[in-house]
Amino acid sequence: MQGQDGAVLLVARRISAGYSLAYPDQVTPASLSDDDAAARARAWRDAAHAAVCDVLEPWSHGTVVRATSRPSYWAFNVVRVEEDPAMSVEELADFADQALAGLEHRCIDFDLVGAAEPLRAGFEAKGWKAERLVWMRHEAPLPPGPEIVVEEVPYDAVDNLRVAWGLEDFPGLDQGDYPAHAREISLGRAAQVLAVREDRAPVAFAQLERYGGAAEITHVYVHPEYRGAGRGTAMTRAAVEAAGDVRDVWITADDEDRPKELYARLGFRPAWVTMEFLRPP
Repeated sequence: MQGQDGAVLLVARRISAGYSLAYPDQVTPASLSDDDAAARARAWRDAAHAAVCDVLEPWSHGTVVRATSRPSYWAFNVVRVEEDPAMSVEELADFADQALAGLEHRCIDFDLVGAAEPLRAGFEAKGWKAERLVWMRHEAPLPPGPEIVVEEVPYDAVDNLRVAWGLEDFPGLDQGDYPAHAREISLGRAAQVLAVREDRAPVAFAQLERYGGAAEITHVYVHPEYRGAGRGTAMTRAAVEAAGDVRDVWITADDEDRPKELYARLGFRPAWVTMEFLRPP
């Protein structure tokens, strides 16, 4: 970890990378062009970290990000690797143990997927989960979609679906304080929740969060019993429409799974691919 001098170096690294610390509130065409979608996606991610986290400390190859009051929220307690570290799996895992000491999980996010891929097998052999994430930006008009009624609902109306999603991704894992922390952060980012109901109960939902002049569709989930009938398409379309006239609308997907194909059909285009290595509690 480094002190004030390290923070200056971090700012210099960010500026040299071609994106703005102020994005998305004060970005200008001179600082980030519409054509540089990867830099814009990266800046959006960094702005989210800066807004939520109380620790943003540079290290030799990136930034250690922590939200000390929300220790179970993995996305805000992470080691960011922003350049090729030329380190082994063991060296990176040891550094994560130091940087994230006191937390039950370990999470390392690589900004450069090419630097992460050679390490993937090694992390998986140690019991870590690896996921390639593709950040996609909405750039093309929405095509016609299914005639499915989508309505705005209160945040808490889809809690059962949030629980089902968590159990689907991490069976048997106690979510602890994560749901409460996620609620607080999402509502602070003007979260808008959209849902499809069957027999008055939500069976699918999408969540849109705004910050400055951009928005992100942070959740799209359909209960397993109701998949395959266009509800995911309807939810995503409704979220794009709800975003309105913003400069960027983002969504992320597993780069090795099918949802990204759905998003592509709805006008999203790949902008940036990252790799996450996660050791759950």
